[in-house]
Amino acid sequence: MKRLLDLSAAEAKSHFLKGSSYFNGDFPDYISFEPILQNVASELKGGDFKSCKSSNPDLLADVNYSFVANKDGRFAWRPYELMHPVIYVSLVNLICSDENWPQVTARLAAFGSGVVHCCSSPVISDDNQKDQATQVRNWWQAVEQRSLELSLEYTHVLHTDVTDCYGALYTHSIAWAMHGKEKAKKAKGKGSLLGDKIDEFIRAGRYGQTNGISQGSVLMDFIAEMILGYVDQLISERLGEANDFAILRYRDDYRIFTHSDVRAEEILKIVSDELRSMGMKLGVSKTFISTNVVEGSIKADKLAGIDLQDLGDTNAKTLQKQLLRLHSFGRRHPNSGALRRLVGELHSKVAKQDVPPDDLAVQVAIATDIAVVSPLTFPAIAGILSHMISLAGKDEKLSLWQRVHRKMSKVPYNGYLEIWLQRVTKPKAVGINYASSESICKIVNGEKEILWNNSWINNSKMLAALDVSQIVVKAASDAPEVMSPNEVELFKKNAWQY
Repeated sequence: MKRLLDLSAAEAKSHFLKGSSYFNGDFPDYISFEPILQNVASELKGGDFKSCKSSNPDLLADVNYSFVANKDGRFAWRPYELMHPVIYVSLVNLICSDENWPQVTARLAAFGSGVVHCCSSPVISDDNQKDQATQVRNWWQAVEQRSLELSLEYTHVLHTDVTDCYGALYTHSIAWAMHGKEKAKKAKGKGSLLGDKIDEFIRAGRYGQTNGISQGSVLMDFIAEMILGYVDQLISERLGEANDFAILRYRDDYRIFTHSDVRAEEILKIVSDELRSMGMKLGVSKTFISTNVVEGSIKADKLAGIDLQDLGDTNAKTLQKQLLRLHSFGRRHPNSGALRRLVGELHSKVAKQDVPPDDLAVQVAIATDIAVVSPLTFPAIAGILSHMISLAGKDEKLSLWQRVHRKMSKVPYNGYLEIWLQRVTKPKAVGINYASSESICKIVNGEKEILWNNSWINNSKMLAALDVSQIVVKAASDAPEVMSPNEVELFKKNAWQY
C-alpha cells in the first residue's frame, strides 16, 4: 500500500477524481459518477466553480445531494452527501495544485510527530486491490494488532469516539488546522489563506453553513483527517513529555492505554477539551474502560462473531439454522461489522446451492428480517435472496420478490436500501417494476431527475457535463439475476472497519 501523502500533486488529483473516491460506499456496479467528474474536470480546466457561476451557490439549498442509510430499521439514520461535482472538482483542483499540495502534505506530516498515533492516514492500493479494501487492511494492522501488542505494556484501555464527527466539524477550523489558530484569525475575512479557500468551497455546497462537512467521499475523509490531526497536535502539546500512556486514533475513534483508570480519565478530559474547541464532543454512550487490554482491544461484536465464524460446522448444519443464528446475532449486535461480515460469508456458501429447499419461503423470510433490523447488511442479504429466489419456479419467484419488496419498503427513509432493492428486482429475469422515490433509482429507470441544484451555473457546456444520465454506465435490466459474492466483496471487507 502507498500513503496518499506520498503521491505527487497530479497523482493525488487523479485519485480524488475516481468514482470510488467521490463516493466510497457500496453501489451496484452499473452506477458510477466518474463520467460526470471527468467531464466537469475537462470543462473547469484546472480552475474552480467561480468561472461558471451566475450567482453564489452558498445562497441556495440542495446544491449538494443527500440520501440516507437507515441503521436500525427505525429512527437511526446515517446521512450521505454527494457533493456538487463542480464544487467537488474545484476543491480537488485547489488542494492538488502544484503550489498547494506540498503545503497540505507538509502540514499533515507535521501532525504525526506528537504523542497521538494516527492510524487512519489515507492509503491507496498499489496492487489489484481496491483502495477501500487497502484502507481496511491498514485499520486491522495499525489499530487492532497494535492494540493487542500494547497489552504487554499497559493494564487499562479506554475507548471513546466523537459524536456525529462530520456533522459537527466547524468549517473555519480547517484554516486553524492548516495555518494555526492565531494566524488564521488574523487573516480572517481576507480570503488569502488556503484553509479559508477550502472552507469557502465546502460551504458553497452546504447553504453557507459553518457546521459540518459532507460525508461519503475520500476527499472529505482527508479534510477530516487534517482537522483531527491538528487536534492531535493540541493534545500532544498539553500532555507534554509524559510517557506513561499511549493513544491510538483511527479517524474519530480514540483508544487510550494507561496503567490506571484515573490516568485514563485525565487524558480523556484533555482530548475532550481540544475536540470541543473545534466544535466536536465525545459520545458518552460509546466511552468505556477495560482492565483487560486484550479483550478490550477487540470489539464485543467481533468477539461474539468469532463464535459464529464456522456457521455450518457445529450445531447449525442446515441453512435455516444458520440464518436463525445470524438473526439472533443481529438482534444483539444490529448493523455491526461482525454481522455484516458473517452475512457476506454466508452469501458465499448460499451461492453454491443449486437445488430449491423445501423451506425456501421460510429462509427468505428470515434473511429479509435480518435486513429489516440491520438495513446496512442489505447488499449481502440481497445477494443471498437473489440466489435463493432464483431456485424457485416462475410464479413463486415473482410472489417471493413482491413480498420481500413490500417488507423492505416499510423501512423508513432509506434511499441507500432502495438503490440495492432496485438492483435485485430490476433484472429482466426478475421482471418487477420497482417504483422508488429515491432520485438515483429514478435515474436508473431512465426518468428525468435532478440530483444537484444547478440554477447558479450559467455555462451551457458545464450543464451538459452534469447530465445525470451519465451515472448509469450499463443497463440495470441486463444485470444478472443472481448476485455473485464478488459483486459485494468490498462490502464484506468494509465491515472490518466497523
